[in-house]
Amino acid sequence: MIKIPVISGEEAIKALTKAGYYRRRQKGSHVRLYHENRQAVTVPLQKTLKKGTLRGILRTAEIDLEYFIKLMKK
Repeated sequence: MIKIPVISGEEAIKALTKAGYYRRRQKGSHVRLYHENRQAVTVPLQKTLKKGTLRGILRTAEIDLEYFIKLMKK
């Protein structure tokens, strides 16, 4: 089983951008990302995202953990 990485909100945004998401707006410390064919995702700009928060972001974005880790390495 793959471990969920400990990353920042900015790192998560960079990986989601590689998956086709784009920044549309920001309110305070939360960035709203949109995709043409998928549901919108909100990512908090924190130094470290909690594992449950990252898991929820990936579930909403319909991206599995293995693919997300590959996106981070690109």
